[in-house]
Amino acid sequence: MYERARLVVAALALALAAMGCSDTERPSPPAASGPEASNAEPPSAPTATAEPTPQARAVRPADLDAAVAMAAVRHLAGEIGPRHATSPAYRAAADWVARRFSSLGYDVRRQPVAVPGGDSWGVPVDAGRSENVIASPNGLDPAAPHLLVGAHLDTVPQAPGAEDNASGVGVLLAVAEAIADRRTRLPVVLVAFGAEEPRGPTDADHHYGSRAYVASFGPAQRRAVRGMLSLDRVGVGSVVPVGQARSGPDPAHRAVLAAARRAGVPVRPDLNRSSDHWQFVLGGMPGVRLGSTPYAAYHSPDDVPAVVDQAQLARTGRLVLAWLAR
Repeated sequence: MYERARLVVAALALALAAMGCSDTERPSPPAASGPEASNAEPPSAPTATAEPTPQARAVRPADLDAAVAMAAVRHLAGEIGPRHATSPAYRAAADWVARRFSSLGYDVRRQPVAVPGGDSWGVPVDAGRSENVIASPNGLDPAAPHLLVGAHLDTVPQAPGAEDNASGVGVLLAVAEAIADRRTRLPVVLVAFGAEEPRGPTDADHHYGSRAYVASFGPAQRRAVRGMLSLDRVGVGSVVPVGQARSGPDPAHRAVLAAARRAGVPVRPDLNRSSDHWQFVLGGMPGVRLGSTPYAAYHSPDDVPAVVDQAQLARTGRLVLAWLAR
């Protein structure tokens, strides 16, 4: 009995030694195949998580930097000075504005405008070429709904034009900066118009730049312009004149007044067709003018940067951004 037990124990010991008992020596299980393979978990591996594309923040009235507008007034009126539509000074101003638009990432186009000679506020001026400086968002479809903000860049020959109209161009550039990386309710085209100032006594003797711009539109582009604001003499006073071009109910005018209420900007409703918005209205598009407070230096050598109030530029710019935001 004892001998038989000893032999059984010895046999068990030999069997254990042959099998081995270390985990490190245990063979790996075979890979699953057949029906079980579809249920087998794959080996874990690091996975790359795509970063979400950040969405641009919606523009707000507070995004307006009035110092940008005031700096433009000082440059245009204080350094370049008088710049009637066909002068070398006008071309220098157009070059500068185009560079500013380009630096903000806009697609910039320059539209030539033929301008006749004549009498500009008592000063003879020669015929020649002016131009519109047009800044559009990259990839804009001009036949798709969009908004437009414009300001004339030229002056009468004897005036450095701080209020008329470096103020409007200054706000235009401040708006361009504010919306460059922010969302607006529709795409926005920005235009510095040439040859707005008169070269004769009749309605047909001014607004050459905006007239040429509107004349270049086909029917689809006219339908696509859902609103136009003309910024003209916007740096004087404590309330912003909001001018509709025709008497009677005007949805575009009401929309701008509503934007002013949202932005907390004091305004004065007005009837005014003496700016570039008038050409849009004549072309069947909605247009409104901001600005036109009377001031003593109008069309004179005294229209210098000191005439312009930065706080009024800020009010106008905040109103524009409120209009673009909704």
